Amino acid sequence: MIDHLLYALAWAAFGLAHSLLAGEGIKRRLAPLLGRGYRLAYNLIALLSAGMVWTVGFTLIDPTPFAVPAWVGWLRVLLLLAGLLVMGWAMKGYDGGRLLGYRQIREPALPEDEPLRTDGLHRYVRHPLYAGGLLILISLAGDPLGLATAIWGGLYLILGAHFEERRLLARYGRAYADYISRVPAFLPWKGRTGAGK
Repeated sequence: MIDHLLYALAWAAFGLAHSLLAGEGIKRRLAPLLGRGYRLAYNLIALLSAGMVWTVGFTLIDPTPFAVPAWVGWLRVLLLLAGLLVMGWAMKGYDGGRLLGYRQIREPALPEDEPLRTDGLHRYVRHPLYAGGLLILISLAGDPLGLATAIWGGLYLILGAHFEERRLLARYGRAYADYISRVPAFLPWKGRTGAGK
């Protein structure tokens, strides 16, 4: 039980650090040091931190697969493929260089803020990358480590989306509030906004 608690604490530390580093206050403090390289540094820190969390999990939690019927394995494969498809489709709507942070370094005149995106998969869900990530995490739940990762990683994505939305509301104001009222966060049950057609 202590192993799972330590893994949960590792995820909590990762989530807290990741959310704090995404905040405007930290960005302002680190801007003189990192300048246009902030986004790239943020992503590298996130990658290293996620690696440490996974290392904690692999060290502490048993990865022996659960004894389940074969159809559960096929369902997990379908969820994995669906998650990868959603993430791939969602990435088509993003500027990968900007998202990763290297475009800001190559193009110093690039504006900091992007326009609000409500086209592509954003017509159906506000967080298509997180939705794909949730499907992938659920697909991993074939052993105690995968199940714990699905729980804590999924909770991180849901809470992270909440904090991200606070920043987006501050940035885009009424336009984002209207978007929230029309489009669900992760599951496309309300239809689409009709924007970006």
